[in-house]
Amino acid sequence: MSRPPGRKQENHKISRELFVLTYGALVAQLCKDYEKDEDVNTCLDRMGYGIGVRLIDDFLAHSAVKKCRSYSETADMIAQVAFKMYLGVTPSVSCSSAAGNEFSLILDKNPLVDFVEELPAERASLCYCNVLCGVIRGALEMVHLAAEVTFLQDRLKGDAVTEIGITFLRKAEDRKHKRN
Repeated sequence: MSRPPGRKQENHKISRELFVLTYGALVAQLCKDYEKDEDVNTCLDRMGYGIGVRLIDDFLAHSAVKKCRSYSETADMIAQVAFKMYLGVTPSVSCSSAAGNEFSLILDKNPLVDFVEELPAERASLCYCNVLCGVIRGALEMVHLAAEVTFLQDRLKGDAVTEIGITFLRKAEDRKHKRN
């Protein structure tokens, strides 16, 4: 028997909704476990980093992308392929430095906050989606690109857009190793 058309897409939507609800429960539990928002943010980043380190293999196997030759190509690949592949959204990319090593990913729609109305007043410094920063940082490190990844703006905090900043620090192979 053949599958009805559209069934796979339906399962994808159910899986995404389950993921978003589960993620919300995870953040809520972390907020109960840690008093300080900074500790929750650090924990989410660390979790995301671990996910990114493992996710890059899946990404490379299923995306059939070629090696990026510049930071600009890398930022475009993250936005146009990775975000689309795993979250179903395509952020816009803008370069924010003359050196060409700082980029912003601007999300019109952030699927991780589909069921979140606003952050509680006592959690004003919580970076609810900080897992995304860790995922990006971990994945980039696995392809030998050191980067600093942070949330610059967040709609949950009243900003006009959700913006993730990526600053490429250097290529890992550019580092000079000192022998002791």
